[in-house]
Amino acid sequence: MTTEEAARAGVERRAEGVGVERQAGGGRPEQEREPELDVFAQLCPSRELFAELADKWSMLILMSLSACGPQRFSELQRAVGGVSRKMLTQSLRSLERSGLVLRTVFPETPPRVVYDLLPLGRELAGLVAPLGRWTERRAGQMLAAREEFDAAHAGG
Repeated sequence: MTTEEAARAGVERRAEGVGVERQAGGGRPEQEREPELDVFAQLCPSRELFAELADKWSMLILMSLSACGPQRFSELQRAVGGVSRKMLTQSLRSLERSGLVLRTVFPETPPRVVYDLLPLGRELAGLVAPLGRWTERRAGQMLAAREEFDAAHAGG
């Protein structure tokens, strides 16, 4: 079964009233999960989506659009320091393709292009932003832990 067929089957099963089930095991926390989608399964379409979203540039783009509102390409590139034009373009296309970001071209000379979050993107940005804030608060502790680890494991 292809990824597309698996996704279609999942949509059909939900339409038939198949509900969520509680799963436990494999070291994963017990939680409600749609039985046909499992981000831990190698061939599940949700896994590919998760990997694309977990990309550092995608998360930073979502956080920037959430914090600053609609932005032009150059504004986003400045806001997300260190991202190349190529990576920003690829990440924006992926986010747009997934229904998270809206790209609007204004018929001006030269054309003005603005990126903004769609409702799904706003929802995800709301989940990602606390992770960014947590990372900022705990960076010192994690960097110290890395130094200790590296010192303890120096020389092989």
